[in-house]
Amino acid sequence: MLKIEIFEEDERILTRNIPAKDDRPVREIREQIAYAHLGGKFPVEMKLQIEEGQPHYAAGLYTVHNSSFIVNKFGGLELKRFGMLIEPIVA
Repeated sequence: MLKIEIFEEDERILTRNIPAKDDRPVREIREQIAYAHLGGKFPVEMKLQIEEGQPHYAAGLYTVHNSSFIVNKFGGLELKRFGMLIEPIVA
């Protein structure tokens, strides 16, 4: 099971804007810092995309929610490009 950890100091949502380009309007990106335990000595910093209106994730241990996976056109399993959700790990 993939463990994702959020620390108290990373409970805030960070926002950044992607400037308008051609006919596309300015886009606001909302992210939260988390750490993925990938089997190495230390967890790896990552960013979780937070949708508009979605609350931040509280400090704790999480795993990737089943709804975040898709089967691609070649029959392989992969993470969705957008809209990944995580859920708390229940001890």
